[in-house]
Amino acid sequence: MSDSSPISPTAHYTGYVWARNHLSHPELETIQGRIMFESLQPAMLVRRALGQGTLESYLLARHRAIDLLLERAIEQHGVSQVIEVAAGLSARGWRFVQRYGDRLTYVETDLPDMADRKRRALERMGSLSERHRVVTMDALSDSGPDSVQAVAGELDPTAGLAIVTEGLVGYLPQEATERMWHRFADTLSGFAAGRHICHVHLRDVDALQVEALSLVLSVFVRGRVRVHYRDPAAVERVLRDAGFARAEVHSAANLLGQKPNPASRHAHVVEASV
Repeated sequence: MSDSSPISPTAHYTGYVWARNHLSHPELETIQGRIMFESLQPAMLVRRALGQGTLESYLLARHRAIDLLLERAIEQHGVSQVIEVAAGLSARGWRFVQRYGDRLTYVETDLPDMADRKRRALERMGSLSERHRVVTMDALSDSGPDSVQAVAGELDPTAGLAIVTEGLVGYLPQEATERMWHRFADTLSGFAAGRHICHVHLRDVDALQVEALSLVLSVFVRGRVRVHYRDPAAVERVLRDAGFARAEVHSAANLLGQKPNPASRHAHVVEASV
């Protein structure tokens, strides 16, 4: 993403969180990310002292839960191709290609500046290949060469496809989010198996805590972070209306078999299929 994008600081911050928790590669860790992480530590220490949990704990629960759902999609539901939308500096593609080898084709996408940066990093890591590549994509495009339909058009429709997003939904207006879900459902319907995995913020977990976390994130990324939906039923209904046959919202902590902590209890991930 371009440096002017309000999401770009998040890519640096999360990239550093993944690296410091052994979920990444040094090439995907940035000085900017470390500076941002350290600058937020005083606020996180206050939140921890108040029993409210930290942004790092929340992000780790979300990230690992999405990983688990993607593992299940590959091992149990016929998925052998992945498009990760707005992948940023996440190492998920690198880790999954290392794990599954020739069983998996992984396409990372982002806006031009971030896509170029990610491509150079993966090249230094020796990870780029026909089965692991980076392309430019705009999740808000309805058509054209940078649309999800165009990216998916380069893949095998006789195999299963998963579309993964992490961190994106909270930065989009609700209408844009729901149009994006329509495009994803339409794209996935052209494959032998299709699944969408993402995260959502929910208001009914603890409205005050969710709003406080959203405020921290909003200040951090210099843009509004949105909480669109009240509860799992609302999200599942919208996804079915978008064209998915089945949709389920999972608590990240429950999915991972962990006792929820003050941060992870706010992490929810979505699994939808066509």
